[in-house]
Amino acid sequence: MKIYTKTGDKGETGLLGGERVPKNSLRINAYGTVDELNSFIGLALNEVKEDSIKAVLSKIQNQLFVLGTDLAAPETEKKIKIDRVPREFSEEIEKVIDKYESELVQLKNFILPGGSRGAAILHVCRTIARRAEREVVALNFTEKIDQNIIIFLNRISDLFFVLARFENKVSNIPDALWDK
Repeated sequence: MKIYTKTGDKGETGLLGGERVPKNSLRINAYGTVDELNSFIGLALNEVKEDSIKAVLSKIQNQLFVLGTDLAAPETEKKIKIDRVPREFSEEIEKVIDKYESELVQLKNFILPGGSRGAAILHVCRTIARRAEREVVALNFTEKIDQNIIIFLNRISDLFFVLARFENKVSNIPDALWDK
């Protein structure tokens, strides 16, 4: 099977179920950004030192595939059965955030993104997750989107912030405080 199909040569792509939409539609932008996030998580996996963070990132990558598939199949699509993002994804993330945050010094100032290479990439993941969330919210104003998608993207952006701080901690790099 060839990787190229030529079906997108005129600026359209297919959703799950067969509907054709412009490649710059809100839906395609949203799940394209989720794909970008997943790619940066792959980069983070190569750079973080902490094995427990790597395990969390691997799980999130798999969850993002469920999320991307959910976005690629509008809720009005009845011909196919797919997994949708469950509330449990976000609940699991909250527990992970609490675990790592309990091992960090409480913040009293804003911090600058950076530190170790792994932490810096986790901060990039955080900002891409925020962009994906904004794009899904925009899509939600035009089409019905499962709210679990928005909640999950919001939680993982918080998680990336905490993981970046934890990665710096295990790398013996202090948080860089914002200097007013």
